[in-house]
Amino acid sequence: MKKIALMLLLICPLFAMSQQKEWYTSLDAAKRLALIQNKLILMVWAETTVYPEPVIISNDNGQSVVIENMFENEFISNLIWDNFIPVVVNESEHADLYNEIKGKRTQKYIDKFNDDSIKILDVNGTIINKIVIYDGFYLNMTNFVKKYALNTSILKGELTNYSRQKDFYTTLRLASKYIDFGIYVNKDVREEIIKVSSIYLNEASALVTDAIDNKEGLLQHIELLKIKQSLILNKPRRVLRQLKRIDPSEIIETNTSLIDFLYYTSYKLLKDEKNASILKSKLSLVNLKKANQIINKNF
Repeated sequence: MKKIALMLLLICPLFAMSQQKEWYTSLDAAKRLALIQNKLILMVWAETTVYPEPVIISNDNGQSVVIENMFENEFISNLIWDNFIPVVVNESEHADLYNEIKGKRTQKYIDKFNDDSIKILDVNGTIINKIVIYDGFYLNMTNFVKKYALNTSILKGELTNYSRQKDFYTTLRLASKYIDFGIYVNKDVREEIIKVSSIYLNEASALVTDAIDNKEGLLQHIELLKIKQSLILNKPRRVLRQLKRIDPSEIIETNTSLIDFLYYTSYKLLKDEKNASILKSKLSLVNLKKANQIINKNF
């Protein structure tokens, strides 16, 4: 994120002359640009922009400065455009957007969808942020941007394929990639990224049909990916408990490499070098590299 020199900007004549870039009013257009620019979308319902949204932001000296209305401030607008694709969605679109998620999301998700708070979306319109945390009466925009200004380039291939054709395989690959994405983001947003992966895993499960080859193996793979989520969240003991509940005779051969990876990484996180060393030779170089990334992020 660019350095914030708000105090200088507030007194600089050039600031008053700057152009405030208009927010998108088309969610579809915002999605397309977000995919191109590897950004997330910052969305608000149109009615919320009628009322002032006060925010605080930190200057270079670490001092908090109050902005009475983020929707009318050029500096805040430019800051948002630097890090997100902003969009104001008309209330008339609410019903159609709601019907797309009706019966497919938790009640907490629906409540977030309905409320007047700022929403951070991926390019498919899936909400990422659970809540907006205020410092008293004000939204801390500096902390908000630091948390959610994520570069989504690692997801680009899977997001593109999913947007072009939503089927079991594109959905499963996107869910799996979101889990891996959780390795690279900051810890304060990791849990929310993993929850997004759960949304896509649930979608994938719903798309499984008898026509899909290796149906049992793929369903087991989904369950193993759910276990992997706990690994990303640094819960190796939970991972081991879940793995040990699996009957070895029921393991589908195509899933053995993932199981070995989960065991190995869990043991390494627990500093159980004895058990980890037994499994190390079974892992591919790709999985070893990924295991090391998880370990380094969680230690």
